[in-house]
Amino acid sequence: MINEYDSRSCFWGLILNLIGKFFKALWHGLNFSRRLILNLVFFVIIVAALIAAFSSDEKITVSDNSVLRLNLNGFLVEELTYVDPLDAALKDLQDNGDQPNEILLDDVLQVIRRAAQDDKIQVLWLDLENLYGGHLDKLEVITQAIDEFKAADKKVIAHGAYYSQAQYYLAAHADTISLHPYGGIKIKGFASYPMYFKDALDKLKVTPHIFRVGTYKSAIEPLIRNDMSDAAKEANRLWLSELWQQYKTEISEARQFELDNFDETLDSYQAKIQAVQGDFAQYALTNGWVDELKTDQQLQSELIELVGYDSSGKTFKQISFYKYLDMIKPPVKFANPVSEKVAVIVARGAIEDGKRKAGKIGGDSTAALLKKARLNDKVKAVVLRIDSGGGSMFASETIRNEVLAIKAAGKPVIASMGSVAASGGYWIAASANEIWAAPSTITGSIGVFGAILTFENSLKELGIHSDGVSTTELNSVSIARGVDPQIKDIYQLSVENSYDKFISLVAKERNMDKAAVDKVAQGRVWTATQAKEFGLIDNLGYKQDAIEAAAKLANLDFYDVITIEQELSEKEQLLRQIFGSATVQSMLSSASDNSMMSVLTSGYLSPITSQVKQNLSVLNQFNDPSGTYVRCLVCEVTF
Repeated sequence: MINEYDSRSCFWGLILNLIGKFFKALWHGLNFSRRLILNLVFFVIIVAALIAAFSSDEKITVSDNSVLRLNLNGFLVEELTYVDPLDAALKDLQDNGDQPNEILLDDVLQVIRRAAQDDKIQVLWLDLENLYGGHLDKLEVITQAIDEFKAADKKVIAHGAYYSQAQYYLAAHADTISLHPYGGIKIKGFASYPMYFKDALDKLKVTPHIFRVGTYKSAIEPLIRNDMSDAAKEANRLWLSELWQQYKTEISEARQFELDNFDETLDSYQAKIQAVQGDFAQYALTNGWVDELKTDQQLQSELIELVGYDSSGKTFKQISFYKYLDMIKPPVKFANPVSEKVAVIVARGAIEDGKRKAGKIGGDSTAALLKKARLNDKVKAVVLRIDSGGGSMFASETIRNEVLAIKAAGKPVIASMGSVAASGGYWIAASANEIWAAPSTITGSIGVFGAILTFENSLKELGIHSDGVSTTELNSVSIARGVDPQIKDIYQLSVENSYDKFISLVAKERNMDKAAVDKVAQGRVWTATQAKEFGLIDNLGYKQDAIEAAAKLANLDFYDVITIEQELSEKEQLLRQIFGSATVQSMLSSASDNSMMSVLTSGYLSPITSQVKQNLSVLNQFNDPSGTYVRCLVCEVTF
């Protein structure tokens, strides 16, 4: 028998059930609509992409007496980081992205050098507002190309609202530099300020177990300190000062003023700013950093007067960097099947075990590229272009073994160091026939460390415990239980053995005394000019110098240069062609959502969030099978 209470309960249960079903159906409807809209947008993009990719593009032409606008956008790199085209496109639908673009250094050099020989290009405009930066070695070779452009009796101008240190390094080589009257120049020297996490780990009750060799091997300090050690400060101050001296010397020679024109104390800087009543643009003009103050409109009028109007009659005759690159770069790479070759293999990024896409160095994948050069009968010499602070010791040795195999096959190998070739980056260079580096290359950091983070105390706070049995005492390492003191002693012995292998390797390959290597090792970082004094490198020079040296060792008078890189699958090539078109990029840009969080993280908070993210992402790169690393974490410096 059902009483009145039960009837009411059934009634309200039915009502609540109906309400639940209504909102559930409403949610499914909204979710379906959302997915339908996204799919429709994606479908429209695919159709537009296919039309843009496979229709005949409008032919790019250059008018007589034109301006080449070097409007670089992103960071200068030796090798573009692989990004799945579809993932990138879908990400752009959700936000504006937090990773700046990358600019291939070789593309910049090719454009400037071709324009120097192009009778239709008379002016090079350095429009550097969106150049995010690049190490000195990359900036140096671009300035060499700019000087070649000027030597062809052509004009170079630089104009901008603000100049960063990297931007100004290039601008200093212009015939004239102009600055917006409300702009400024940010030249403040070089610095290294890593983040330190000891207190954070203590609060989280995370236990770091550290194993290292090298007085100056400071890579692991952020896990065990809240500040930089005195030894690390001493070492970092030395190589940073050397880089700063190189920067100042290059600019003072280009601008023809004294080294003391650079402000290095707050007192002198404050006095100069007070003299111009806080006007940063006037300070730049008074100090000789720029030649004139000029608005964008005034610049346009000057260029119109210099080269004339374009076909629209509204602005000056010009072509952008990217359009000029599209015009001169062949759509398909073609290698002469007959000629002998010098092969270039780029090793850029952290060294990790296994296979990795471009932008990271995989022990197996980079060794495979070297093997491909070894097995190619037309390749007579190899240049290993290194831009890496190191990583996995095992992966580094895997790559070095392939270098030895190439040499055993009778082909010389030149190690060409880019921005940084330190620790594991030096390891893979050590066995080359010759080591070349730019004066500003950061190298050395010959040291070894290991690290294990355990969370036994963190888990206890959460009421989580680990217990059980084992057939031996060797199974005593666990992130949930900690590390036995005897195991820690064993790990330390292993790290010390690895360090001995490292300095022994360098001593053998560089024909040095082991004690002499140990003296300049200990994890200490050097610039290439300093490293050359110790015998760690053979010659100062750039990639082209290394290529010529490789050809000379192989006795090649006539040869082609090829870059051996990871090949994209047919699917990847198709997607890159589709989503790389200007039409699709424009659509994706307009479809992206500019959320409040993306505004915050891309603006005021960006330096903090990006630095934290970068520091934490390093932990994901620690995948050495034996847990032993040859990695320099302080070799990154902002330019």
